[in-house]
Amino acid sequence: MTLFTRRSALIAAILASLALPASLVLPANASAEEITVFAAASLKNALDSIAADWQKQTGNTVVISYESTAKLAKQIEQGAPADLFISASKKWMDTLSDENLINKDSRKDILGNSLVLVAAGKAALVEISKDLDLKALLGDGKLSMATVDSVPAGQYGKEALESLGLWASIEANVAQSDNVRAALALVAAGEAPYGIVYASDAIADDEAGDKVTVVGTFPSDSHKPIVYPAAVLTSSTKPAAQSFLEALSSEASAAIFTAQGFTVLK
Repeated sequence: MTLFTRRSALIAAILASLALPASLVLPANASAEEITVFAAASLKNALDSIAADWQKQTGNTVVISYESTAKLAKQIEQGAPADLFISASKKWMDTLSDENLINKDSRKDILGNSLVLVAAGKAALVEISKDLDLKALLGDGKLSMATVDSVPAGQYGKEALESLGLWASIEANVAQSDNVRAALALVAAGEAPYGIVYASDAIADDEAGDKVTVVGTFPSDSHKPIVYPAAVLTSSTKPAAQSFLEALSSEASAAIFTAQGFTVLK
């Protein structure tokens, strides 16, 4: 045996002695996954908290894109890479389902919400009914709402106002924003004296804080039920997407959603 051969054999023996036992070698599929979630803007505070806990527990990573449901659905239609979609509207989820862009077996309704009237600063409570003189309440100011033709919060708001016979008198006074959080921000900034948002936004938006007051809640029968469906996209190949979806229905997640003003659907 040459010197070179003896050295090679010695090195091989040393490396073999340092090798991990087969039982400690991690399988390739044990690596953590990163998933992308498209979620309605109204979910931000609650979902950020839930995602942080889930990441600690699983080692996976969640990247969440928040926008109006309408914009996110259109992005998915255009091929935007995402694994999970949480909508503030059954209608938009139905659209994606009809286009075979979601895994229909994964779809579930996870949350409900209510619609409220908020005022800038401190303001007196009002009874929201057909007798409310909303036009007089606004004066020369604007009513801040999410886009009424496409954004769920705006659609629900317009439906409620029409149901109560109030829409025609204030339509010209409506200031529309890209999403419900932006609509709330206008009121918090004092740029609009009143606005229509989800109850969860009025509770959860830290930036609004005590800058807005919830002055009334719209009757539940004045608009369609506000439901948040969620589903894994058919383009997703990551098991972690289904895992995160299931985590949204856990008791811990339910407590967070409830604290943020949502209704947890069973």
